[in-house]
Amino acid sequence: QVQLVESGGGLVQTGGSLRLSCAASGRTFSRYVLAWFRQAPGKEREFVAVINWSGGSTYYANSVKGRFTISRDNAKNTVDLQMNSLKPEDTAVYYCAADRRTRVGLSTTEYDYDYWGQGTQVTVSS
Repeated sequence: QVQLVESGGGLVQTGGSLRLSCAASGRTFSRYVLAWFRQAPGKEREFVAVINWSGGSTYYANSVKGRFTISRDNAKNTVDLQMNSLKPEDTAVYYCAADRRTRVGLSTTEYDYDYWGQGTQVTVSS
C-alpha cells in the first residue's frame, strides 16, 4: 500500500512559479511510475506529467511542455512538479498518482493509476 500526500499549492500571479511536492509512504515507491494530474472546476481530470521509476524518462502534456518539470527522489520518496510561467488556465487541483504495474511505456490515463493523493489547489491570478 502507498499513501501519497501533496503540498506546495497556493495562489500565484500569471508568469509566476510554484513547486509541488508529493511525499509517499511504502517500501516499493522506487518501483512505481509516478504522475501528476490536475482537475479544473467543471472539467475532467487531465494528465500533466509522468516519470518512470529511475527518473530517466519523462513525458508531458502539450499544454505544460517547456514550462513544467517533473522529478523524483527515490531516497526521499518524493516526486516534485516545478511549474514555471504559470497561466490562469493552469488553475486546478493537482494530484500525484502512482502506477504499480509494469507496462510498456508511461501511462497518461488516470485509470491506470492505483494510488492517489488528496490534491493541492493551485490558483493562478490574471
